[in-house]
Amino acid sequence: MGTLIQYFHFSFVQYAFIVGVLIAICSSLLGVTLVLKRFSFIGDGLSHVAFGAMSIASVLNLSNNMYLVLPFTVVAAILLLRTGKNTKIQGDAAVAIISVSSLALGYLIMNIFKSSNNLAGDVCSTLFGSTSILTLTKSEVYLCVALSVVVIACFFVFYNKIFAVTFDESFAQAVGTHASAYNFAIAIIIAVIIVLAMNLVGSLLISALVIFPALSAMRVFKSFKSVTICSVCVSVVCSVSGLLISILAGTPVGSTIVAADLVAFIIFYFVGKIGG
Repeated sequence: MGTLIQYFHFSFVQYAFIVGVLIAICSSLLGVTLVLKRFSFIGDGLSHVAFGAMSIASVLNLSNNMYLVLPFTVVAAILLLRTGKNTKIQGDAAVAIISVSSLALGYLIMNIFKSSNNLAGDVCSTLFGSTSILTLTKSEVYLCVALSVVVIACFFVFYNKIFAVTFDESFAQAVGTHASAYNFAIAIIIAVIIVLAMNLVGSLLISALVIFPALSAMRVFKSFKSVTICSVCVSVVCSVSGLLISILAGTPVGSTIVAADLVAFIIFYFVGKIGG
């Protein structure tokens, strides 16, 4: 406990916990919608796009790569939404094309234009988020806080519309709700969450951060509101637990948080079984 208190005197640890909690809240809010709308793989595809954009940013030696990664990921989210409605290219095929291409091109760029001698370390950090969350600058923290506030505010302001589009898009459209516009907004918000979460768990593990809390909550609760609230609580607890364990035990941050989410899912699964 004394070691932990000592660590909290460092600003980079405080930054990590502030950003970690905010990312956990944002990812779990939209995670329920993604799972129910069968959009889980979109998060995975966008995370690979973000990896490709981050590779370009690292080659250009940008001081804050989020200014390049965020527009790239938002554009990819829009393309996925448009392409997914194309009868010639199905949604899952579009995700696979963009996902694999971005991942391959990102690694290729990092190999051709090496910005450091430790290529394996750079790739590992980007893919699995091993130390990114502990090296955040003050400007990056402010940007993460601002984007997180926007995401949370959008969710609460458009909660009823998101609920309607999630459960019955056809009926929502029939009663005058612009379902396509809200799907468009959801895709953009997901892109923002993906970019934020890359610093926490890396590009390959983002889907777990979005999906696991929602699936855990669904094992026990049934209503959309209760599942969302439980999902947020589970996500925050797992993120804080993962950060604490990684700091004390020296384990990779992203992998530890995902492991905590997996443990939570197993616990909720058996609680749901016992409770019927």
